Amino acid sequence: MPELPEVETVRRGLAPVMEGRRILSVEARRPDLRFPFPERFAARLQGRTVTSLGRRAKYLLADLDDGEVLVMHLGMSGSFRIELPEAELAPGSFHHPRSKAATHDHVEFAFEGGATVTYNDPRRFGFMTLSPRATLEAHPLFRHVGIEPLGNVLDGALLLRLFGAKQTSLKAALLDQRLIAGLGNIYVCEALHRAKLSPTRAAGTLTIGKANLLAGAIRTVLEEAIAAGGSTLRDFAHADGALGYFQHAFRVYDREGDACPTLGCRGVVQRIVQTGRSTFFCAQCQK
Repeated sequence: MPELPEVETVRRGLAPVMEGRRILSVEARRPDLRFPFPERFAARLQGRTVTSLGRRAKYLLADLDDGEVLVMHLGMSGSFRIELPEAELAPGSFHHPRSKAATHDHVEFAFEGGATVTYNDPRRFGFMTLSPRATLEAHPLFRHVGIEPLGNVLDGALLLRLFGAKQTSLKAALLDQRLIAGLGNIYVCEALHRAKLSPTRAAGTLTIGKANLLAGAIRTVLEEAIAAGGSTLRDFAHADGALGYFQHAFRVYDREGDACPTLGCRGVVQRIVQTGRSTFFCAQCQK
């Protein structure tokens, strides 16, 4: 599933086409994706102007001029294809052979100016819904979503408050979307390695010094991944159809058996399973 940097990359690819543009028509080619479309979905979007395209955690948020928000989630295999009068782009396309069959092109948005944005999702784990902006944070999807990890809000002091005296593992705490929004398995592994913190360590045992290191590592890893266009893991590609290359900068993720890249460390990257997910780390330098 795309993580925060991948979703942010898709947002940046879609924004120039969608922001400030009026939606001429919407064609929903089936009644549902992961969930049913809201009542009168196409009719409520037709004629509306997208005033801004944002992101909350792993959700894309298209604010409309009538006060509603189009909420979009990519699921595991969702992607967008932009068709312009002079070109075709693929924000969020997939480099396994992605079917362009009508059976997988589920929603098509036509914008003034001639651009169309088509949502393709073979597995249909993604979804779209509508919510008033005024009550968005109270929506069941967002009611318990934690803080955004980018920006200055996330610091060591906040991590200490969030983790409190939790005995759950540090990795599990970082993946808890009720605490921090949008962090996924890949970037948690990478941030913990940079901060030299063990993923099995109890979250409540951090000192302020260690917490500051971790907060900085989280921001750095996410910012570098966004700058690189997201990770090309299995099938992600970004706005202009070129693949992201952040996976070449992975220090530990999916590098089981490799030498630890930390200068002076003689450890080896190990893989363990935590709550059903692979964790990659170096037991030598991550404590």
